[in-house]
Amino acid sequence: MTKIFIDGEAGTTGLQLAQRLAARQDLELLRIDPSERKERQARTRMLAAADIAVLCLPDDAAREAVTLAADSCRILDASTAHRTADGWVYGLPEMLQTQRQAIANAEKVANPGCYPQGFILLARPLIEANLLSASLPLRVHALSGYSGGGRAMIEAYQTFDSVTSERWNSRPYALSLQHKHVPEMQHYAGCTTAPLFAPAVGNYYQGMLVQLPLFRSELKSPASLGDVRELLADRYADEPFIDVLPTGAESALEGGFLAPTACNNSNRIELMVFGNTEQMLLVARYDNLGKGAAGAAVQNLNLMMGVEETTGLTG
Repeated sequence: MTKIFIDGEAGTTGLQLAQRLAARQDLELLRIDPSERKERQARTRMLAAADIAVLCLPDDAAREAVTLAADSCRILDASTAHRTADGWVYGLPEMLQTQRQAIANAEKVANPGCYPQGFILLARPLIEANLLSASLPLRVHALSGYSGGGRAMIEAYQTFDSVTSERWNSRPYALSLQHKHVPEMQHYAGCTTAPLFAPAVGNYYQGMLVQLPLFRSELKSPASLGDVRELLADRYADEPFIDVLPTGAESALEGGFLAPTACNNSNRIELMVFGNTEQMLLVARYDNLGKGAAGAAVQNLNLMMGVEETTGLTG
């Protein structure tokens, strides 16, 4: 039985992951005494006892945990610290045909960020198919529920008054255009130019939309909305957690609006193609706590454990 230790179980992703693993019969979840969760010696003992440690920690604490582990266990890091680092395998199984095997064999896996997954899954196939130039400056707009900001943001949103609630309905942030996910997005999408990434947090708990707008004139060869949709559909045809919806995604709309919460409490990610004769909008919709975080961690753990990838997950 595989022994799993979640270092940082008290955080948002850690709690979600522990809930998803608690009922599993094919693994043993090692639990640290809450009073010892920040003590180096106690954490070192837990890391040494584990087969796989999942780091649900701030970046600096995740780097410390890797040092404390000293190669005594395999590591799945859910922080940003190692996503583009040498010696780490990126934990997005759908990215390449060889990615699952790389994750399964890896000693160190970096769980992907929430926003980058949607962007990479939309942009990379178009770049690989030579429809988009790798050097094209891409724009990315995204909206996430406030749970993506961790405990402090959750408490702030859940305790404010009605006046603040209206002011905080939707708030763009990272306006210096230096969000920590940008290097990851650029690297794994295959871009040679960093995308302009404009995220926003909404006044709701979970669920997200990642939008990639394009002018048809930016494509390297003529392609209709249907052509782009078919390219994505062919690329992800055998993926258990990716649904490429019909062009225009009418079934996903509610009175012409696209809600960010329809994939909540699942590991499903929906890819959509909207547009007209001059412009197109590619959209990914998923749960920032599911496929965007804890669900992705379970998917990667399953691969690392050598069990069915979909175990414990709903599509």
